[in-house]
Amino acid sequence: MESKEISSIKATAEADGDVKAKSTDHSDADSTHTESLSPVAEKPKQTWRSYFWDTFDKSPEERRFLFKLDAVILTFASLGYFIKYLDQVNVNSAFVSGMKEDLGLYGNQLNYMVTCWTVGYVIGEIPSILSEVGDRKDELAKRSCIFHASGSIGSMFSGYLMTAVYRLNGTHGYHGWQWLFIINTIISLPIAMAGFFFFPDVPEITRAWWLTKEEIVLANKRMQFEGRANRGKYTKATFKKIFTSWHIYALTLLYIFFNNGAGYGGQPAFALWLKQEGYSIAAINSYPTIASALAVLFTYIYAWTSDSVFKGARWPPMIFSGTVSIIVNTSLAVWNIPTGWKWFCYIIGMIGGGISGLTFAWAHEICSEDNEERAFVVASMNEMAYVIQAWLPLIIWQQVDGPRYHKGFVTMVFLGAGLIVTALTIRVLHHRERAQKARRTNTGAA
Repeated sequence: MESKEISSIKATAEADGDVKAKSTDHSDADSTHTESLSPVAEKPKQTWRSYFWDTFDKSPEERRFLFKLDAVILTFASLGYFIKYLDQVNVNSAFVSGMKEDLGLYGNQLNYMVTCWTVGYVIGEIPSILSEVGDRKDELAKRSCIFHASGSIGSMFSGYLMTAVYRLNGTHGYHGWQWLFIINTIISLPIAMAGFFFFPDVPEITRAWWLTKEEIVLANKRMQFEGRANRGKYTKATFKKIFTSWHIYALTLLYIFFNNGAGYGGQPAFALWLKQEGYSIAAINSYPTIASALAVLFTYIYAWTSDSVFKGARWPPMIFSGTVSIIVNTSLAVWNIPTGWKWFCYIIGMIGGGISGLTFAWAHEICSEDNEERAFVVASMNEMAYVIQAWLPLIIWQQVDGPRYHKGFVTMVFLGAGLIVTALTIRVLHHRERAQKARRTNTGAA
């Protein structure tokens, strides 16, 4: 069994080369002893230290393995998500920094640009990156939220970068906003190329050069303890199971409500209002980064409170996020509100984006017993959310309506309410499903 193999490899590495073979009885005793010292616990213990970071309560071998995963996968995935958002929002930064006037974009051209990007993303995305990561339930929320927080950091960086490169306006005949695209390309290409060499694939087939054989065994053992089966083939029975379960419908709907209920449909709503108020280019690009910074902060708050205060429950931050969205967007839909309150609404309006990682973590946990369902559901969540996002902004976030996007703000109120209702529904269904499974297990044991 794998735990014996881990212990055997460890013992071999520590032993002298001239150690002789032991007797059969002695070997059995040693294997029993080393098995009890397996570096992977079926139920990870949790002390107050795990509230800060989950690896503090794990064995040295597992800590070393997780350090490698975090250093390679989490770092690269976060950088990839960073450049994804950097290259996604740069058109907004450029739009409010002179591109609109230089190119005569006074209709809904910005909407069409964003839609073209979204369609390309839907067609070209790699489904379910997180299904390839060997994290356990007590590790997934924090890492998933760190990954998604890098998107908000990318949005922040785009604003700061636009402020900086605008000083190059006129250099070599290029406008300042054109320099933004040039520099973004220089930043993005090396990160994209690095993925080919570092991504390890799933534990049972990985050939990653930076993982040892015993670490691969350890990774598979961790997945067994989580109840995750190895990859299988998609058959008619598999698809029947997926599409007759509530998982794919409720979880996909949850992410559709989230993804389309945050971010103003890809429009620079805050920046356009600042531009209408007569602020400078530097201010127009810098002030919205405060909202992105708060989104990063709340992403981490959601992750840590979900794992600690709420004892692994994912739905409470979603209820909070939906409530904030309803309050903020109701206020902006009214529009004629005190200027200070409008500032407050725009600044906190992005904190709902921090629950993205929790939605995927919840999906992984709900579908953890079926690897094919888990991958399919997570991919469907992301795919369908962006399919909706490809056309919905053309209706409710039209450029010509900005910055007073009345239809957009009203729609956001209903999407926030839908997020709350769907999260509570999933909670009830998941509790019922677990109770039914427990009854079947008890009946079988009897």
